[in-house]
Amino acid sequence: MGKFTFRLPDIGEGIAEAEIVTWHVKVGDRVEEDGKIADVMTDKATVEMESPVSGVVLEVAGAEGDMIAIGSPLVVIEIDGEGEADEPAPKAEAEPASAPAPTPAPVVEATPIVSSSSPPPPPAAVQPAVHAAKVLASPAVRARAADLGIDLAQVKPAEDGRLRHADLDAFLAYNAGGGFRSPGGKRADQQVKVIGLRRRISENMAASKRNIPHFSYVEESDVTALEEMRAQLNAARGAGSNGRPKLTMLPLLITALCRALPDFPMINARFDDEAGVVTRFGSVHLGMATQTEGGLMVPVIRDAQDKNLWQLAAEITRLAEAARNGTAKSEELSGSTITLTSLGPLGGVAHTPVINRPEVAIIGPNRIVERPMFVPDGLGGERIEKRKLMNLSISCDHRVVDGWDAASFVQAVKRLIETPVLLLAD
Repeated sequence: MGKFTFRLPDIGEGIAEAEIVTWHVKVGDRVEEDGKIADVMTDKATVEMESPVSGVVLEVAGAEGDMIAIGSPLVVIEIDGEGEADEPAPKAEAEPASAPAPTPAPVVEATPIVSSSSPPPPPAAVQPAVHAAKVLASPAVRARAADLGIDLAQVKPAEDGRLRHADLDAFLAYNAGGGFRSPGGKRADQQVKVIGLRRRISENMAASKRNIPHFSYVEESDVTALEEMRAQLNAARGAGSNGRPKLTMLPLLITALCRALPDFPMINARFDDEAGVVTRFGSVHLGMATQTEGGLMVPVIRDAQDKNLWQLAAEITRLAEAARNGTAKSEELSGSTITLTSLGPLGGVAHTPVINRPEVAIIGPNRIVERPMFVPDGLGGERIEKRKLMNLSISCDHRVVDGWDAASFVQAVKRLIETPVLLLAD
């Protein structure tokens, strides 16, 4: 028998180290040639490592969450034959680890919560035997299951054969209660290691709040006419059928932002605080905050100012799905000049979003609500009418954006969405 040392290959220009996000093998496991070894994450992408040989795993480099330098041993594998092999694997392609696409979801979704009335999954004993490596699950779900000591082969997925965090919650609740869930019953404490995408989010958000003096501004807008126009456009185009994208509020709002930004170049900018240079961009590369199983990601709509409503709708859907199923390319996850964050129906009355550093502004719509308002009656007086209202929230970097500029920009966006015909004018 011989040994083969698999070293972490060069997975991208300028990359010196990577984080071990998920192990697909452990000491003692047999791995086949081209079989999965681990998922590692760099600043640009998550990369799936595959074994170039078949054999039994003798050593692994470290625990999930550990950093490993390029060229360092990742695993040592016992192979048939004599002697030792100590060669790096071929250069890896810096592409995200592939995963089956989940059921299409809204642009922003919340992690499902299992209610106390939800039926528990059947006992593990009645489930067919499945090896954990064959289970469909994201790296984040696998990492959490490993932290909790859960064998994924014993967990029944709720839908489409893919395990999600909600399935782990249901499994924990069922087993903690001996097969019976008591409403309001005490649940065991959990310790979840902060690794992978969640660690990147934590570091980026901390750096943003630590280095950027944020200020926020909120303005109310009447979107009654905008919603009416959106419904008419969808009906005229037959949206939602024959593969045609359905027009949501986001493409309309993005169009309004792109029309207003040329008059406020200090908003569509990035600040290099080390060099003391603010770059004001002529094009709008719009970051779209998207919730995924692993955490918040920001795919980028390139040159949003050149796209019409339907092109924006299609691009929003494509990028959101790519971010969620792990197929987004590294260039689709970087280079934004301003970010839009939306919680959809969970949007609340107002919020104070954290800036996507090194950008200088982030803007977010809130939930649309219906309220009575005084409106002109056409006879010089007023009448009370039910209207659809939505707050727009913006956070800015006060080092380079003044409060007057931020308020004036939001007012310009407000005028456009309250007079939506302007969004379609040349």
